[in-house]
Amino acid sequence: MLYNDNMNDFKDEYENDNYNPAGPKTALVAIIGRPSSGKSTFLNTASGEPISIVSPIPQTTRNAIKGIVNTSFGQLVFVDTPGYHISEKKLNIKLQQIAKEQLEACECVLYIIDSSRDIGEEESLTAELVKPYSKKTVIAINKTDIPGSKPQKVKEFILQNLPLVKQNKIHEISAKNDIGINEVLKSLYELSPEAPHLYPEEYYTDQEVGFRIAEVIRGQAINRLSQEIPHAIYVDIADMEMRNNGKVLWVRAFLCVERESQKGIVIGKGASMIKTIRLESLKEFRNIFDYKIDLDLQVKVVKNWRQRDPILNKMIN
Repeated sequence: MLYNDNMNDFKDEYENDNYNPAGPKTALVAIIGRPSSGKSTFLNTASGEPISIVSPIPQTTRNAIKGIVNTSFGQLVFVDTPGYHISEKKLNIKLQQIAKEQLEACECVLYIIDSSRDIGEEESLTAELVKPYSKKTVIAINKTDIPGSKPQKVKEFILQNLPLVKQNKIHEISAKNDIGINEVLKSLYELSPEAPHLYPEEYYTDQEVGFRIAEVIRGQAINRLSQEIPHAIYVDIADMEMRNNGKVLWVRAFLCVERESQKGIVIGKGASMIKTIRLESLKEFRNIFDYKIDLDLQVKVVKNWRQRDPILNKMIN
C-alpha cells in the first residue's frame, strides 16, 4: 500500500461549515461514467496523488483502482471503475462486469458525466445502470470549464432519467482544475454511514507496489503510442528484488503486445520509444516511492492476449 504524510482536508471555505456529523464517516464510493468522462482525473485530484492513469484514450482504466481521501469528516475510499461502454469484445465485457460489481458493493456512487460531449446511447445505458442506486448517488457534471460545454442539457437528462437523485447531490465541476471537488466530497460524506476507517489515515491507495509500477509503465506507454497500440498493451512484472539493503528495488518488466508489427512500434527506431518510456517511468517512480527503482524494461509478443482468459483473469480484478 502507498501512503503520504499529509491528510487531505477540505479547503478553508468549509472550516466554519454547519455540517457537523455525529461521528467519523466511512464509505466505499464507486466512480462510474462513460470512457474519458474524467473519473481518473477526479480520483487523482481528490486524493492529491497520481493514483489512476489519465489519458485521452478511452478504456485506460482496467481495474477497480482504489484512492483514499481522508478529511476531518472521515474516510472515503473511491473505486475508479473502467469506463462503461457498449462492446461485445471479451476484454470489454470483463471491464463492464467490474463496473457493475462495484455499484452493488459500495455504500455510495459517484456518477461523472462529461458535459462537453453530447448525450448518447452509452450515457443512457450508464444512467440505467446507476438508477437502482439513485438514493446513494452523487452526480458530478464534469468539464464545465470547457467552452461549449452544456451542463444544463446534462441536468435535463438527469431529471428525466434519474429523478430520484436529489438536486443538492448534483454538482458542476472541473476535475482537472479542482473546481467543485469539495462540494462533491461533502455530498458523499452526507450519504456515508458512521463506521470505523477501512485504512490508516496516511494511506492514499491500497495498490500493491508491483501493480503501481505496472500502471506507471502502461500510462507512459499509452500516452506515447497511437491507433490500436495502447489497447493492445499490458505490462507483465516478471521479477522484483529489493537490493542494497532496501535502498533499491530492481524490477524486470515486459510491455506485452499482440503482434510482431506492434513490437517494432513500441521499441521504436534505434530503441528510442522504449528508452523514453523507461526514463519517463523512472521519473514518475521518484515521485511515488521513497526508494530507487532500477527498471529493466523489454517488449515481447503475447499473441491474441485479449482473447485469452488466463491472462485477462490475472490482469483484471
